Amino acid sequence: MGELGGFKKYERQQETNIAVKERVKNYKEFTQPLSVKEQQKQGSRCMDCGIPFCHSGCPLGNLIPDFNDMVHRGEWKKALEILHATNNFPELTGRLCPAPCEKACVLGIIDDPVSIEDIEKYIVERGFQEGWIVPKTPTIRTGKTIAIVGSGPAGLAAAQQLNRVGHIVTVFERDDKVGGLLRYGIPNFKLEKEIIDRRIKILEAEGITFKTNVNVGVNYDVAELKQFDAVLLSGGATMARSIPIPGNDAKGVVQAMDFLTRQTKALFDEKEEKNVISAKGKNVIVIGGGDTGSDCVGTSNRHEAKSVTNFEIMPKPPMVRSEKTPWPFWPLQLKTSTSHEEGCDRNWLINTKEFIKNDKGELTALKTVEVTWKTIPGQRPQLVEKEGSEKIWPCDLALLALGFTGPEKTLPEQLGLDLDMKSNVKASTQDYATNVAGIFTAGDMRRGQSLIVWAISEGRQAAHHIDAYLMGSSRLPLKDHNDLLSA
Repeated sequence: MGELGGFKKYERQQETNIAVKERVKNYKEFTQPLSVKEQQKQGSRCMDCGIPFCHSGCPLGNLIPDFNDMVHRGEWKKALEILHATNNFPELTGRLCPAPCEKACVLGIIDDPVSIEDIEKYIVERGFQEGWIVPKTPTIRTGKTIAIVGSGPAGLAAAQQLNRVGHIVTVFERDDKVGGLLRYGIPNFKLEKEIIDRRIKILEAEGITFKTNVNVGVNYDVAELKQFDAVLLSGGATMARSIPIPGNDAKGVVQAMDFLTRQTKALFDEKEEKNVISAKGKNVIVIGGGDTGSDCVGTSNRHEAKSVTNFEIMPKPPMVRSEKTPWPFWPLQLKTSTSHEEGCDRNWLINTKEFIKNDKGELTALKTVEVTWKTIPGQRPQLVEKEGSEKIWPCDLALLALGFTGPEKTLPEQLGLDLDMKSNVKASTQDYATNVAGIFTAGDMRRGQSLIVWAISEGRQAAHHIDAYLMGSSRLPLKDHNDLLSA
């Protein structure tokens, strides 16, 4: 696979980015691809390692050495066929996935791993450029009808898989456009929405029906779902976590997703501009150090915030892979995103104690305390406040990026579905079926907040089981997740 000894001959090269002072002026993607020659060199670094641990790191089971070899040989169309065999939307994972496959790359033991994520994106973008990615309509129709509720990556992957074996698929989306979290939750500078639109056009041409502004259980009676032979719920985990502390009702304490969604909607609809929660000229504090928090940092910088500060309650991760998470596991290691690079004061082991507001109810400051984590054998780590470490931080806008507690409960309650201990929709790990016959669930709605690559994998897995439920067996591929090394 790849060039014999190529990993010794070529160094890892990644896409470059437009300079910070230029890219923060707009909401466009700012990566600059390598030359085709250099792209092929990166494919040549795949080292024919015998046991490709990258497979175990990837929830989709992408055939990484195989498409790397095709890139090395300049066989781009074959590389695309191999990539699409396991991944419905590599244009999404190539932009948004944190690449657990790279963390499990064997070359990463001794050197920089193969730049798998970039290579994925190069392959699929070459495919669109050359016109190789075209609709594939089924040769026969089974007559079986399937409703998919939610058009995020899990729902879209399931829809394409089920449509391709001949079922009649209808996707319901409560927002005005298809895409779920991809559409309005991911900033445009990370994923331009034209990327979603071009794929949706292909799915429509393949025969999938999309119905937007349809909120099942609200403006669409759940009884109507009985007309379908099977139902897949893939609405995601959208219940945002808050902080139950004094002042959390202050004007200026905002959920991250509300902040991000309003900004993205305003890019495509002038009428939505009045609804933007502006950070311009404000002292912004983002509470939460994950990807959503990073997205808030990047958006605030584009608003021209006066200052941007980030709080994380956990300790600062080490700069290099921790001994507690050795190769090939997902590493405990500091992640610095492009948004952080654009300007952000990052702080760890900080716990917010109070949102301070003025007589008008407007947020003016945050009170915090420094903390440590006390480890007690056999018990969960305990948060311990550092005496005398209280601090007041000027703040006009506090963005809560604290993750999600699970899916909204309206639909599961109306359908009589059981929930698990984590408040997700309970489903069998064997076939994704809920306690109600004919109703399945996948994605964050089933497993909780997770990665886009997991969502696509969940959608593909669920599609196999739905097909088998309807037809007695299925020829759709099924990934064995028992060998995965990452969460």
